[in-house]
Amino acid sequence: MKWRFAIPAIVFIALCGVFGWMLYRTGAEGYNVSVLQSPLLGKGAPSFKLPRVEAMDQEIDSRDYAGKAYLLNVWATWCVECRHEHPVLLAIARQNIVPIIGLDTKDDLNDAQRWLNALGNPYVATAFDADGRVALDWGVYGAPETFLIGADGKILYKHVGALSMRVWQEQFLPRIQQGSAPVKPVGEGS
Repeated sequence: MKWRFAIPAIVFIALCGVFGWMLYRTGAEGYNVSVLQSPLLGKGAPSFKLPRVEAMDQEIDSRDYAGKAYLLNVWATWCVECRHEHPVLLAIARQNIVPIIGLDTKDDLNDAQRWLNALGNPYVATAFDADGRVALDWGVYGAPETFLIGADGKILYKHVGALSMRVWQEQFLPRIQQGSAPVKPVGEGS
């Protein structure tokens, strides 16, 4: 009679062990949640033409950056991780290695303007994607996400989550220095 109550507990413990082993195994193989495969890697970056957060009467056209490498950083004021990432973006912008274009998505314009005025503006321009359609074109899962676009207009790398200086130095800088040679994301043999 006592075993009848013990069997569910034994099954539960066994399942926990199997799930724990699976998590350990995928971690040991170098799985990295910040690198999600994107069908756009190695392909031309989607073009867009949107109003600027800084001046809504002006537009930002992605074609203005043709022939230049740049970062596209997707952010929003409602995004907690975007606030954590912001000082890193300011530091990267001060290095003046590659221009950063902001894509403020599904946000309130006044909140976005206050954010940039209060925290500083790391972007050469910030596009206002009110309905999130451009973010969808880029295959954005959520903010923050950062794309590296090569001078040839192809997406070289996608980082999901807040950037850190370590990620900048280990993942972005080598790709920028290599030019437009595509590099496999972490977890795929790089």
